Amino acid sequence: MDFKSSENTDKYLKALMDISRAINSDLYLEDILKLIVMVTAKVTGVEICSLWLMDEDKEPKELRLKATQTIDPEYVKDRVLTINEGVVGYVAKQKQPLLTRDVLKEPRFKEKEMAKKLGLKSLVSVPLQVRDEKVIGVLNCFTSEYHSFNENEVNLITAVANQAAVAIFNSELMVKTKVIQEELETRKLVEKSKEIMMRRMNLSADDAYRCIQKKSMDSRKPLRQVAEAILLSEDMY
Repeated sequence: MDFKSSENTDKYLKALMDISRAINSDLYLEDILKLIVMVTAKVTGVEICSLWLMDEDKEPKELRLKATQTIDPEYVKDRVLTINEGVVGYVAKQKQPLLTRDVLKEPRFKEKEMAKKLGLKSLVSVPLQVRDEKVIGVLNCFTSEYHSFNENEVNLITAVANQAAVAIFNSELMVKTKVIQEELETRKLVEKSKEIMMRRMNLSADDAYRCIQKKSMDSRKPLRQVAEAILLSEDMY
């Protein structure tokens, strides 16, 4: 790994640009994560690049493996660590990179058997940080040869990680916003359909809602679809 050459610097700049484009694209989060690990692995030449995302709804908080460019089943299996476990947990908690020349000698590294099987030697692990230094995940880069990561290399990988964090944060925010918008729209439709049911069947607001809810359960259709059908039937009269 030689990050000092202008060629590799250009590769890194292109990697940052690729990830930047993903921020404003229509890609789903899963596609963005795959792009990040593939681009990072390609420009760094590391053996395995993996990305872990934080689940803040768990207590203690958990980090789950979400993307990697390797197809080795030993590595891609479902893996979860708490924020108090492993190198990943340590980096997320301390909000700072961890450099390891030999993962087999690193006491925080929990998956030594896997490292032996895959021939993984050195590791640089950096936090994915957004504004206010909030950590939303961790980016790991493993080499197949022993390597001492220098400051320039760590800075460049950190730059990619931070750019990736923005892409992920924005993507998740867009999904949440879309879900909220759909929920609000559903509520509006249900309220309108309630008014129709109240008028047609002389029902109270609560009874009208229960009637719509029962139709939804009996037909095994979402509440929104039932409400839309009621509104459509009203338009036909």
